[in-house]
Amino acid sequence: MNPVQKTFIVDDDPIHQFGMKRMMSRLAFSKEILVFRDGQEAIDAVLDLLNAGEQLPSMIFLDLNMPIKDGWGFLDDFVKIPHHNREKVIIYVVSSSINPSDMEKAKQYEVVGNYIIKPINEEVLKEILAENFCQ
Repeated sequence: MNPVQKTFIVDDDPIHQFGMKRMMSRLAFSKEILVFRDGQEAIDAVLDLLNAGEQLPSMIFLDLNMPIKDGWGFLDDFVKIPHHNREKVIIYVVSSSINPSDMEKAKQYEVVGNYIIKPINEEVLKEILAENFCQ
């Protein structure tokens, strides 16, 4: 299985960040893992990559409840980005919310690949790799 080139983790919970990075390292999930504490930091990073002519992350793991800009705000901004290679980015909403309306709202965004209830485990990450990168 080939690793993902670049992955963003957008979550304000340091324990979740640490756990995700550790599991991804164990699985050789991604060549590069970048962590952001809120949606504004992450959208700024996406715009910086675009302005530098660099490739966007292949995958983004996005929490919904964060300070400054939440996951919904990030998604609203992300879908407005011109289509350089934005259509190749898969966003996984990762939330502790089991609210059906959050799950339905997430499905309204074409870029959202799935809605995952925290905590994520290695099996889920393996499935994501297999779904997206084993052609």
